[in-house]
Amino acid sequence: MRRRDFLKKGVFYSLLVGLYTSTIGRISKAIAQRPAPRAAAGYDLVAVRGGEPVAMYRRAIQELGGMQRYVKSGQRVVVKPNMAWDLPPERGANTNPELVGAIVRDCFAAGASRVFVFDHTVDQWQRAYTNSGIEQAARDAGALVVPGNLERDYQEVQIPGARRLRTARVHQQIIEADVVINVPILKHHGSTTVTIAMKNLMGIVWDRRFWHLNDLHQCIADFCLYRKPDLNIVDGYLVMTRNGPRGTSTADLTVMRSLIISSDIVAADAASTLIFGQQPRDIGHIRIGSEMGIGQMNLEALNIKRIAL
Repeated sequence: MRRRDFLKKGVFYSLLVGLYTSTIGRISKAIAQRPAPRAAAGYDLVAVRGGEPVAMYRRAIQELGGMQRYVKSGQRVVVKPNMAWDLPPERGANTNPELVGAIVRDCFAAGASRVFVFDHTVDQWQRAYTNSGIEQAARDAGALVVPGNLERDYQEVQIPGARRLRTARVHQQIIEADVVINVPILKHHGSTTVTIAMKNLMGIVWDRRFWHLNDLHQCIADFCLYRKPDLNIVDGYLVMTRNGPRGTSTADLTVMRSLIISSDIVAADAASTLIFGQQPRDIGHIRIGSEMGIGQMNLEALNIKRIAL
């Protein structure tokens, strides 16, 4: 077996170990804490492996009750991918464009009046939008793709309950949205070990420098108090396991064929971190988010559907 194949399988199966196994005592404790069994649409989180990005998403959203559970007729929706980097899809720095297109189409099928897609990019925004493939995929699906680089489009908001990040300048599309769907890609990050759903929200604010200079992990968690996404869909298909968030070449990538979906942003990050081969408690913003009650880091306390395609 090639080393990359071994690592790919080993890392993903660490998620299964984290989600499926425990001692008898821990199982008993989880059962005591867990709510009564619910219908399929009541799952807290769905974890899918082994398929292509759109196929995994289709199965996951079906298990959650369909996009109509999150998007109602006439609503204004923002789909927020990671498209911060002037790199093509095969470099794994941005969210898979076909996945973004499928999500946009489902939003319209559920009755959305308008769907917006944007990101406050790190690289030059027009090149990042184009070369990521996301702009074209989103437009082909009917979305309005708007720039995220204009300071005038950001408004200052208060963040009640925040410990460090008490205000932030947020893009007007987020402020005006009825529904926000967060679609990050799972990958390595030099400052935070991983960047997933919670950190992807840095792409909807103007001043990110403050975050980096004032306890980045706490600021990431604090911002979730402003507005948690209605749904988080984590693209774990082609995962950058080192040299993130931009990467240096395809040698930094591992094909993991995974997707996590949940309305709980902390749970989505916790499950995705296990796929990455890390423990959620070791990632500062995930641990803090759980401690602050933003979401649930303890996956044993959740109603989880696991699917292998």
